[in-house]
Amino acid sequence: MNDSAPGGTGTAAAPVEERLRAALAARARCVGPADLRPPRPPSAAARSRRPPLRRVTIGLLALAAVAALVFLTVRNEQPRPTAPARSPRPTSGTATPPPTTVPPEPARPSPSSPPR
Repeated sequence: MNDSAPGGTGTAAAPVEERLRAALAARARCVGPADLRPPRPPSAAARSRRPPLRRVTIGLLALAAVAALVFLTVRNEQPRPTAPARSPRPTSGTATPPPTTVPPEPARPSPSSPPR
């Protein structure tokens, strides 16, 4: 018999635990081979056909969900035409500067570049 306490800190068992062990030991001594039922192999009728049917149903539902997801993804994958671009409209509060009439200056070579 184990003489340790339930928490493992002491050496004496609790009184309730001792009483339970004694009651279970007395009951075990009262049971004999005549009290047990004879062993029988399980019959084929005891096994139901529902668990495999459930597995098949769940598998088919999962397959249908994946097929629907693929169908919706492929169907919506086609590019949609974009709307035509609109020209920006100036805001009413800002004025545009008038165009300049000064002709552009001709390009000059930079002083660091070698002459040609």
